[in-house]
Amino acid sequence: QVQLVESGGGLVQAGGSLRLSCAASGSIVRINNMGWYRQAPGKQRELVADITSGGTTNYADSVKGRFTISRDNAKKKVYLQMNSLKPEDTAVYYCAADIIAAASGGYWGQGTQVTVSS
Repeated sequence: QVQLVESGGGLVQAGGSLRLSCAASGSIVRINNMGWYRQAPGKQRELVADITSGGTTNYADSVKGRFTISRDNAKKKVYLQMNSLKPEDTAVYYCAADIIAAASGGYWGQGTQVTVSS
């Protein structure tokens, strides 16, 4: 079965950096788009950034210039480098991917907490 597992969350002071990783595993034929979403308490889940299999990226306006998404297709991994973190970046961050497999479709990771203190 297909799984997405995130790592790299934690507590950091404002202005600091964190790097999130997400690894896909299972009987995967191909991974199309991969992305990162976040959900803060009392708010809806929102797109942070996504990346196509060819490397085209898209960012939320709130993170442009501070966050960088990248992927390693051979390792089936996606990364989110987060710099100049702000308290408003505090949220649970979820990895998502559009995966072609025996059970094709959109998959989500379990989420990793990012907390930015002021």
